Amino acid sequence: MRGVATEEFKLTELGPLPPEWEVVRLGDVAEVSSGGSAPQGKDFFGGQNPFIRVQHLEFESDTIRRWDLIMDEAVNKCSLRLYSKGTIVFPKSGASIYLEKRAILPIDAYIVGHLCAVISRSPLVDQNFLFYYLRFVRLSEQKAEGYPTLNLTEIKERRIACPPLLEQRKIAYLLSIVQTAIEKTEAVVKATRELKKSLMKHLFTYGPTNVGEAESVSLKETEIGMVPEEWEMVRLGAVCQKTRQADPTRNPGLKFCYIDVSSISRDFLRIADCTEYSGVNAPSRARKVISQSDVIFATVRPYLKRIAVVPTEFDGQICSTAFCVIRANPTVAYSHYLFYAVSSGPFVQRVSEHQRGSSYPAVTDKDVLKELVPLPSVLTQQQIADILTAVDKKIEAEKNKKQALEALFKTLLSRLMTGKIRVNNLEAPV
Repeated sequence: MRGVATEEFKLTELGPLPPEWEVVRLGDVAEVSSGGSAPQGKDFFGGQNPFIRVQHLEFESDTIRRWDLIMDEAVNKCSLRLYSKGTIVFPKSGASIYLEKRAILPIDAYIVGHLCAVISRSPLVDQNFLFYYLRFVRLSEQKAEGYPTLNLTEIKERRIACPPLLEQRKIAYLLSIVQTAIEKTEAVVKATRELKKSLMKHLFTYGPTNVGEAESVSLKETEIGMVPEEWEMVRLGAVCQKTRQADPTRNPGLKFCYIDVSSISRDFLRIADCTEYSGVNAPSRARKVISQSDVIFATVRPYLKRIAVVPTEFDGQICSTAFCVIRANPTVAYSHYLFYAVSSGPFVQRVSEHQRGSSYPAVTDKDVLKELVPLPSVLTQQQIADILTAVDKKIEAEKNKKQALEALFKTLLSRLMTGKIRVNNLEAPV
C-alpha cells in the first residue's frame, strides 16, 4: 500500500485519477431498482418471507439485523421482488443524512419501495467495491436541505471511478478489515455495558461480593428492594452538604466556565465541554457554584440521564440552575458512589415520576434529594465505586478505539477511492 505522486494522475470528470482507472455510468455497470409497496394489515404478517423497511437499516453501523416476516399472500398482492443476499440498499427519501446510509442485505429479502437496490451486472465491477464506493460518494449533494428525494434515473446517471477488478477487490478487502474491527469493538462496548447493568444490580443488592458468595449475604426488604441487612436506607439529601449560589452579573469582570445541560455527554456521563463567559454576559441560569467531586444531576427531562461528576478542572465554576448539585458529606458518603447510585436506572425512574410540565418536563432539587439511596459503610461505597469506575474506563477505552477506527476508515475510504493510496502490492484473499 503506497501513496501516489500527483503527476501520475489523469484529469477526469471526477477529478484526478490513476491513468488505468475508468469513469463509468452506474446504470451501465449495475442494475438500479427499488422495492415495492409495504403490506397493509396484520393478516399479511407472521409468514416466512423477510421484508425490509427503511427503519431496519441501522444507520450508525450501516447494517441490517432485523426485518419483518410476511406471508406469501403479501408477496403476491404487492407484487414484491425477491432481492438476493449481498444487494446494496439505501433510502431514496428523507433527510440528507439518511440518503447517504448504505447497507448490504444479509439474506435474500423483499424490500420496501422507499429503498433503492443496486446490484453489479458487470464482470468488471465487484459488488463489495461498489458498496464501499457508494459509501464514498454523496448522492444527495445536489439536493436541497430538508427532505429531498433521489430518483432512479439520476442514480443511474451517477459517474463512478472504476479501477481494475483486482484492485477493486483489494480495496474492498482492506476496508472490510477496518469495518470488521469497528463492528467487533462496538460489540465489546455493548457487551461491557450489559455487564455494567448486571454489576450495578448485583452490587446494589449484595454489595461487593463474588457471585458465588451472594447467597450467604443476609438481605432485608426495603422501599426500593432488597439490600444487605447492615446497610441503611437514607434520603439522598441527608448525606449531602449544602451548596451555594452566586450571581456572576454582580462581578462583571469575572471569567468563568458555564456548564449547561447540553454540556453533559450522555455516552460517558461526564462534562464534555463548557462555555466561557464574563460576569457581565452571564446567562440568567448561571447561578450554581460547583466544586470538584460534586455530582450534577439535570432536573430537566431527568430520564435523559444528564449526570456527571465534577472533575478538578471545573472546580469553582458555575453550572445551570437546571442541575441539582449533590455534594457528598465525606464523613458518611463517597461522591463517586452517590454518582452511581443516582445514575442507576431505578433511581432515575423514581425521580422521573415526579416531573411536571409537558413542553419542559422537569423535577425540582427537592424531588431528587428526597429520594432514597442505599448506604453501606464509606469503605464499601468506595469498593463499589472502584469496581464500576473500572468498567466505565473499559467502555470509554473501547469507544475511543472505535472512534479512532472510524476516523481511519473515513480517511482510507477517501484516499482509496480517489487513487491517492494504491493497493496493487497488497496481498489479499480476493
